[in-house]
Amino acid sequence: MEHIKLNNGVEMPLLGYGVFLVAPDECERCVSDALETGYRHIDTAQAYFNEEGVGRAVAKSGIPRKELFLTTKVWISNAGEEKAARSIDESLKKLQTDYIDLLLIHQAYGDVYGSWRAMERALAEGKVRAIGVSNFQVGRFVDFALHVDVKPAMNQLQCNVLVQQNGIQPYLKEFDTKMTAWGPLGGQGADAIFTNPVLTKIGEKYGKTASQVALRWLTLRGIVAIPKSVHKERMAQNFNIFDFRLTDDEMSRIAALNQHDTGTVNFNDPAFIKYLIETYG
Repeated sequence: MEHIKLNNGVEMPLLGYGVFLVAPDECERCVSDALETGYRHIDTAQAYFNEEGVGRAVAKSGIPRKELFLTTKVWISNAGEEKAARSIDESLKKLQTDYIDLLLIHQAYGDVYGSWRAMERALAEGKVRAIGVSNFQVGRFVDFALHVDVKPAMNQLQCNVLVQQNGIQPYLKEFDTKMTAWGPLGGQGADAIFTNPVLTKIGEKYGKTASQVALRWLTLRGIVAIPKSVHKERMAQNFNIFDFRLTDDEMSRIAALNQHDTGTVNFNDPAFIKYLIETYG
């Protein structure tokens, strides 16, 4: 496994197992399979309603806690200093752990500054090892980073070979903020990655699938990838990407596949924002 170093020195695996849309009653089995496969980084969120399943799988795995990296996220309904603080303690209980390795603000809405103060306090108290944000597009990210004491260690964004998030990269670098790619293999109907002829052709050279090439392209850029699958054989395939390296020419050919640089979800859409706040705020 390869790692990146966050802006506070914490080391984070470049590949993790994501549990978005994994049903709560199936999550424990899936995470157990992922851990048996070799994953040590698990990405969940309060809004996924499956933190308990992650916690049960981790507890019964027998893997020393220091060998694991757990990420979760504060949801909109828990925005604000007091509510976020309570939600952090609740996440710790559900995950059956004394600390969270990476805690993110899930969406850039509501009292994010209050949430951040609670997260900074949790960081100082040792409940959290690193803090960051998720789905903060470039303008929102820069404004936020300029107004907080602890700079975000991470920004989790939709990112894959078709959605490359190149425009935000210089601004993340300015604050030494790393990026995690959600949807690293497309997902939500964007399955063109699996049959992409450029990725398929490159994969033939290394004996790899198009999806393995797509994940390797991300990790070679220093972007954390958190693919999700409920099938153990696919988990293993996604995990088996660190025994080859793409050439500069191959990296450039894949870079030319970019179609939606900032993602297919418009987080600045007023209707989308109103929907989230009215539904979850």
